[in-house]
Amino acid sequence: MGIPTIYDRVCQQALLNRLEPIFEPIFDDANFGYRRGRSTKDAMRKVWKEIQSGQEWIVDGDLKDFFGSVDHEKLLTLVAQRVADGRVLRLIRAMLKAGSYGKGQLFPTERGTPQGGVVSPLLSNILLTPFDQEMRRKGYQLTRYADDWVITCKSAGEARAAMAAALRILEKLGVQLNPEKTRIVHVRFGFEFLGYQIKRGRPRQLGNRKLGRNAPAGTLYAYPREKSISPFPGSGAPAHQPSRAGHYPGVDRQVEPQAAWLGPLLPAGSRPKALHPARCLDRATHLVASLQALAL
Repeated sequence: MGIPTIYDRVCQQALLNRLEPIFEPIFDDANFGYRRGRSTKDAMRKVWKEIQSGQEWIVDGDLKDFFGSVDHEKLLTLVAQRVADGRVLRLIRAMLKAGSYGKGQLFPTERGTPQGGVVSPLLSNILLTPFDQEMRRKGYQLTRYADDWVITCKSAGEARAAMAAALRILEKLGVQLNPEKTRIVHVRFGFEFLGYQIKRGRPRQLGNRKLGRNAPAGTLYAYPREKSISPFPGSGAPAHQPSRAGHYPGVDRQVEPQAAWLGPLLPAGSRPKALHPARCLDRATHLVASLQALAL
């Protein structure tokens, strides 16, 4: 993670405003990450339809330290295919090589594009566009959001071939697969994509609510992964189960450690005190409601 200074952020935003209209038309339909008019829901909807159509073997891919390992020369070569102005290319190179400060000293940046940079999402899409296009040209159903991607296949053999093809293309781009998070799996065993566990089988228990209570075995369903619905990190608070009487134990205790530093910024009376007792909240919606109350 690298956070640019205000001056750098303004420069990067100006550069983004110019580059985005140039590269957006060449981005592939498989790419849903950081693009206007496209969202995680659109990516999930595409994967869902493909599984429902019978493509139940999944290549669940993840790129190893993608934002921190981008090859600058390969990236600049791809940018230069659409941008001929040497001043712009030198500016992008300067941004990539700017380095970072930490513990009172400057660290050089030999590879990667800072994940906190304004222009970094666009640069990452530029680098991975050849991967998107080549995989789709080979006939594979790829869906990618930033460095998280899946390929839906009709058989295990097709999935193995897709994995091998992806590995070859990514190596040419200087990108490596994360062996711990990349696998081939059938949908009945479940896989994670964009913060959700997608699985075909019997509905599972989530907090005090059962997903698809009356759904038959073999139903395709998705639910937030455990990491997404766990209590705030560092709060030390357990996951409280709310009562049906409208009182929600532990709400203030869970939000307070995270909200303390916002105190001087929030107007009087805006800090969350209680949630409206609309209905019994399960563990996941309990967390979401707490965040919504904090934002009011």
